[in-house]
Amino acid sequence: MKKNSCDKRILLIAISLLVAVGLSIGLVGRTQALSTPITSIVSINPGISVTIAGTNFPAGQTFTVLMGPYGSYGIGGAVVGSYATGVGGYFTATYAIPSGLAGADKIAIRLESPQGYFSYNWFYNTGSSSATAVPSGPTPIPGYYGYPTLSITSAAAGSTVTIQTYNMPAGQAFTVRMGQYGTLGLGGDIVGTTPDTGGSYSATYTIPSWLAGQAQIAIRMDSPTGYYYAFNWFYNNTSPVISTPVPGSTPVPTVVPVTGYYGIPTISITAVVKDSQVTIYASNFPAGQTFNVLMGAFGTLGIGGIPVTSVDSGSVGNFSATYTIPSALAGSSQIAIRLQTPDGYFYAYNWFYNTSTY
Repeated sequence: MKKNSCDKRILLIAISLLVAVGLSIGLVGRTQALSTPITSIVSINPGISVTIAGTNFPAGQTFTVLMGPYGSYGIGGAVVGSYATGVGGYFTATYAIPSGLAGADKIAIRLESPQGYFSYNWFYNTGSSSATAVPSGPTPIPGYYGYPTLSITSAAAGSTVTIQTYNMPAGQAFTVRMGQYGTLGLGGDIVGTTPDTGGSYSATYTIPSWLAGQAQIAIRMDSPTGYYYAFNWFYNNTSPVISTPVPGSTPVPTVVPVTGYYGIPTISITAVVKDSQVTIYASNFPAGQTFNVLMGAFGTLGIGGIPVTSVDSGSVGNFSATYTIPSALAGSSQIAIRLQTPDGYFYAYNWFYNTSTY
């Protein structure tokens, strides 16, 4: 997928999306959004193979297919094959599960191309797969543009969560699920449906009892065909939680959300000078927060990256900034960038081609 910022859809994140993001999403730090490759699980032969469906893949690219442990997004996984997209669009393919993962309960699968597109998902490596049937081909809605998103507006610990949706397609009643944090809501418990009126609206859903004690919960919406979806996650607390350190351990910083702040911060790439600097545009950043800027290898989401500088979000929420590319990353074809508060509560990330733009 090519879009701005994510952890959107991750991610996004969320991407975001992106990005985060889903999720069988790929994020790219250019301004155009040409294609959103999506990977769905069709069927599983436990310990032997998995059949996937790819939707909206870009034409003329060869994707490497990898599998890895659940939670890895397939990054650095075992190569199990490849797929040449030809004219692009929709396809199905079957890949052997590596012997080292044959006994794993859950497995991540990832497709990535040299041009920077990627898509990922995961599946239960059991006969009772949570996979659902996929449409025979992509079924976009004529006249609908963009993609649906959801943000978290409030939560009552262990009880309910209220969301705000945006740009929902009309005539589609989305299935709403909740699951463990990090799953993107895939295979989660069904907690309700959305109105089919489209547009933007608010809705409240009950947290499943088995998730009531979780610190963080994933929430997801899928359209009837699976073509459209959105996801996010939330802290399962009504008010800031004061962490009690385990004796002998390093105290955990108290995480205090910003009063009156909603949504998530995002960053988009506006300009690049190869091996020298990158300019970003930050949107919806919480006021009065210090963000550390990090850059790292493509695919890392900037986690554990090289510290570049710190920036104060100020009072406006949106800002433009230019940062120097670390010398250790000079020569890289793609670079991840991340902004996060010291406590990790707020963050945004994206990546960019290390090629000069004009």
